[in-house]
Amino acid sequence: MSLTKKDIKTLLQVAKKSIQLGLETDKPLVVEVTDYEEELQKVKATFVTLEINQNLRGCMGTITAFRPLISDVSYQAYNAAFYDPRFSRVGINEFPILDIHISILTEPKSMSFDSEDDLIQQLRPGVDGLIISDRGHRATFLPSVWESLTDPQDFLHHLKKKAGLPSKYWSDTFEAQNYTTESIHAP
Repeated sequence: MSLTKKDIKTLLQVAKKSIQLGLETDKPLVVEVTDYEEELQKVKATFVTLEINQNLRGCMGTITAFRPLISDVSYQAYNAAFYDPRFSRVGINEFPILDIHISILTEPKSMSFDSEDDLIQQLRPGVDGLIISDRGHRATFLPSVWESLTDPQDFLHHLKKKAGLPSKYWSDTFEAQNYTTESIHAP
């Protein structure tokens, strides 16, 4: 994806406006997709991560692309601010100090492996986002999680815990997909 500086600024503004509108009306910003550049109209999956003083304050998104990029950013920003189950709703006093990070995901690709060690060997620290699933359990880590979990084995074991599986869990039906992201945030 080739976003211009103007596109990036627009995405960040829409995310911020959606959170602001949520504080005022308890509804996300609904955008008129055709009012935006063609690149922002492409169907893309996104995650919006909110931080305050470099501490996570909310993160919501989708792995499957099903709506235009500009719309998805608006909805995910709103959801990250008000519906991340790990946090209380963002308050009006927090709004001015929120740092907004947007991750635009590539289409996930199924990985082929014959053991946990084989899967770990294929991971690209700092590059890959990872989705794991098995027997009704599913979770993902964005590539940005590599900043705090730099060891591939730790990365996978923590992701298993996030999915509700034991860290040493393995089965023949275990599935994994990887993806990359284009990350943008206000400088």
